[in-house]
Amino acid sequence: MRQNDYAPRPAHIKWLLDSDPAIRWQVMSDLIDAAPDAIAAERSRVATEGWGAQLLAAQSPAGCWGDPRKSDWDLVTLNSLVALKDLGLDPASKQSLKMIGRIDKRLVFKWLNNRPYFHGETEPCINGRILGLGAYFKEPNDALAKQLLAEQLEDGGWNCEAWPFLSPKHPPSQRSSFHTTICVLEGLLEYERAGRKSAVVTKSRKRAENYILERRMFRSLRAGKVIDNRWLRFSFPAFWHYDVLRGLDYLRNAGIKPDSRVSEAIKIVIERRHQNGRWPLNLLHPEHIPLKMETEVGSASRWNTLRALRVLRWYNKATR
Repeated sequence: MRQNDYAPRPAHIKWLLDSDPAIRWQVMSDLIDAAPDAIAAERSRVATEGWGAQLLAAQSPAGCWGDPRKSDWDLVTLNSLVALKDLGLDPASKQSLKMIGRIDKRLVFKWLNNRPYFHGETEPCINGRILGLGAYFKEPNDALAKQLLAEQLEDGGWNCEAWPFLSPKHPPSQRSSFHTTICVLEGLLEYERAGRKSAVVTKSRKRAENYILERRMFRSLRAGKVIDNRWLRFSFPAFWHYDVLRGLDYLRNAGIKPDSRVSEAIKIVIERRHQNGRWPLNLLHPEHIPLKMETEVGSASRWNTLRALRVLRWYNKATR
């Protein structure tokens, strides 16, 4: 691969900057190394303009997103909070503090004896994201982190189907899931960054990173076959779903030095780029949030282009 295969071109940057504040501040930070004050000023607009403001306005006084009378309120709420984190909403902003205050006062898991929302529930794919949200927007939850560490499987990852209370007809899985593992990894990274870095947590996270890396980001360990062809197609928001771009963007965010185990995945990212130099939205998942942030499937996606360019920049810097 040539060096210029990785480089964002001025036209791409201009196109990305002609967008929502959530895209603009991340381009300024991750692609063009703008001044910190300029980045912070642009990021502050997420709370009051565009997608961030729209999603904040969709929160009900009860603290949730979606209809609290319906059974999916918890997933719509989780997806909305993760989206706000992905947008980069400043947790110190008054809008964020108001949002978290509503959740703390009113939002509980009734079916778990009114457990407070940020204490988590039962599935590690959900709890990994709640751990990350609490660490980012509020405070680290040590009990939830400890629960997740105890649920790590022998192969290094996590799986929501590894529950001891499943039916005897469906014994608990002993094999990890990429989907669950990436959700927990992202949560543990935020937990550490919120001041809870320790040898135990870091060791657990490294084991899970190796679980993904040993499988070259998308292949089975024994046969080397592609585990799921959908992982080679990029979506946003990802919700609980894994794909190669999400996995690579996690490694970049965690500051992992790329090695030969990501080379094939990087090649897939480059091959996904259209002739106009932008990355399309390859698919949309059935889950939802009360906001449309993306284009139509097949059209150029600013989220995928931003993430792909910063992944390639990370890889290029390390392997140059």
